[in-house]
Amino acid sequence: MFGKKAKKNTETTENTNKGKVLTGMVVSNKMTDTVVVEVSNYTKHPKYQKFIKSRKKYKVHDAGNTLTVGDKVKIIETKPISKDKRFTLLEVISKSPTIDLEDEVTENKE
Repeated sequence: MFGKKAKKNTETTENTNKGKVLTGMVVSNKMTDTVVVEVSNYTKHPKYQKFIKSRKKYKVHDAGNTLTVGDKVKIIETKPISKDKRFTLLEVISKSPTIDLEDEVTENKE
């Protein structure tokens, strides 16, 4: 009756009763219990009909420092944890491949 706005459903955003669920890639894990996740979005401009890539970085609570750079993760919006953190880790979709540099160095010496 009053005209509700249509919800946009994209690959990276799902709306739930508990908050937004986003999918992104870990770009930094240098802080204690915090990682920075970059979420990419691909949307159509309303006026010019051109597709635009956009990305945004979120600080995410990662208890125990379990994530590494390159991991693909799902995060969920929560109440504010600190000044900048408003998301927590929901699940790890895929781990980044790890390279053991010590093994490569010993192979090169031989």
